[in-house]
Amino acid sequence: MSFTFIPFLVIGLFILISSFFIVKQQTAAIIERFGKYQSIRHSGLQLKIPLVDRIAGKLSLKIQQLDVIIETKTLDDVFVKLKVSVQYKVIRDKVYDAFYKLDYPHDQITSYVFDVVRAEVPKMKLDDVFVKKDDIAIAVKSELNDAMIEYGYDIIKTLVTDIDPDGQVKEAMNRINASEREKIAAQFEGDAQRILIVEKAKAEAESKRLQGQGIADQRREIARGLEESVEVLNRVGINSQEASALIVVTQHYDTLQSLGEETNSNLILLPNAPQAGSNMLNDMVASFAASNQIGEAMKEAKKKKE
Repeated sequence: MSFTFIPFLVIGLFILISSFFIVKQQTAAIIERFGKYQSIRHSGLQLKIPLVDRIAGKLSLKIQQLDVIIETKTLDDVFVKLKVSVQYKVIRDKVYDAFYKLDYPHDQITSYVFDVVRAEVPKMKLDDVFVKKDDIAIAVKSELNDAMIEYGYDIIKTLVTDIDPDGQVKEAMNRINASEREKIAAQFEGDAQRILIVEKAKAEAESKRLQGQGIADQRREIARGLEESVEVLNRVGINSQEASALIVVTQHYDTLQSLGEETNSNLILLPNAPQAGSNMLNDMVASFAASNQIGEAMKEAKKKKE
């Protein structure tokens, strides 16, 4: 008799064990009885009627992410691939709608993302797509929320995570960017050269001014020295004309002496004959005398007119 009840005991134990089941945290289990919806069970140890109730399915209540890649064309006829990441979750109070109203939520979300992106991007130029990618994401989220809330799904956030134009377009954009940077660099270099030229010109002007001032001071001192020399010669009976001629001849010989001391000088002083000094002296004295005579004649003619 004891062996007869063993199969029934095993079956009973199996039925008892199958009456209990565990639902994980952030998960909802849908229970059906004879194929009809019975209840929704959440996390913990749960009980069902064996052979009558069954677990029809389980839905995760965690936030999930779906990445959708769309290829479309911009307003300036550039083909571009966009990667849109949609973060969504099943609404806890609408597990029934999420399980029974929609078989393939991923396909549904993907269709809406394609529809919105291909409606928004063709209105923008390529540069605007990069700048206004947040506007695209907001438009996708708004459209999805309105559509998916009916099926028990809440769209948490949508992100445009990647914008990938055609390879040739990217190369062209890189060349444009490089050209712009080279242009800016050339402008800065031009400004630097202009500043350098201006500062150099200012320095040369200041140098010329100081050099001219030095030459003027030098000539002023030479004139004072000549004046003193003429006064000294006048005291010993030499008149101003002879004194001036003598000073010039002396400077002439001083110049010849300085040339003789310089071994690598390229300066040539003409005339340079032995009698050049006396000829120069005689010519200067004669010229001074002639100029005095002309001056006296002009004075007498002026007096006669008066």
